[in-house]
Amino acid sequence: MQRFSHSLLIALLIALLIASWAILLSGCSQTPLLDPKGPIGSAERLVILVAIALMLIVVIPVAVMTVLFPWKYRATNSKAVYTPKWSSSMRLELIVWLVPAAIVTVLAILVWTSTRRLDPYKPIDVDVRPIRVQVVSLDWKWLFIYPEEKIASVNQLVFPARVPVSFTLTSDTVMTSFFIPRLGSQIYAMGGMQTRLHLLADEPGIYNGQNQQFSGRGYAAMNFKAIATTPDEFDQWVQKVRQSQESLDLARYAALEKPSDRHPITFFSMVAPDLFNRILHKFDHTIPMDSGAGKDALPDAVEMKSSASKEG
Repeated sequence: MQRFSHSLLIALLIALLIASWAILLSGCSQTPLLDPKGPIGSAERLVILVAIALMLIVVIPVAVMTVLFPWKYRATNSKAVYTPKWSSSMRLELIVWLVPAAIVTVLAILVWTSTRRLDPYKPIDVDVRPIRVQVVSLDWKWLFIYPEEKIASVNQLVFPARVPVSFTLTSDTVMTSFFIPRLGSQIYAMGGMQTRLHLLADEPGIYNGQNQQFSGRGYAAMNFKAIATTPDEFDQWVQKVRQSQESLDLARYAALEKPSDRHPITFFSMVAPDLFNRILHKFDHTIPMDSGAGKDALPDAVEMKSSASKEG
């Protein structure tokens, strides 16, 4: 009868753990990291799930023993004889040292290989020419410049699905973090530095983008919509932006960079030449923002700042 009670208790604990895990997984559609819509996000989800599974190798037995041992060795159970041999139990020594060592080793290999394979600077290997987007972090909004289309938008990022997007990022304010959870790979945008990111959406859709780094009063509302469209819809959007009456010259940018909360979506049909590089190097006082100097004209010290962002 006692063995039956113990078996029933263990069975109930296992059923409870399985039910809890099933409940957690049932909400994956509401968890962007576990419901990716791109190859980078899918690869990162696999890393997360494998890491969780490896940690559960320790967590589940400990959770079961936390309930089982006090129940078995309770004061009213006179049949349970407590005779541990802690000083000479080779079995316990092997479990305590080898299991964590194996888990840490597997995690280390997983992190190392995944970090190299999912390097945000590494272009996505597909036979499609990427869309180039220059991203500027402002207080408290996002500016997206399309250098090839010569247009720009605020707080709305549009790109065709199944086409890689090559981002170049910087900040005209404090350090921020650019992140589209369902597409994967957040990366920092820093003043006077340049970082890179490559993403791809598997299917059309509207995905939430956000700043993950606290950046002051308007941080909570520093969000944007990343809209993956069909190629035809993207071309239509480009034509729509080109019809805007707004142009992003240096005077308009000076007004735009001033802090503002919940800035409305804004389109610019024209962008000042080389605006991104002017913003990138405005903190280098040897190159005035209105000098018109392009990247090729910059001193070596400034180039080192840009390359250092990748190492950081």
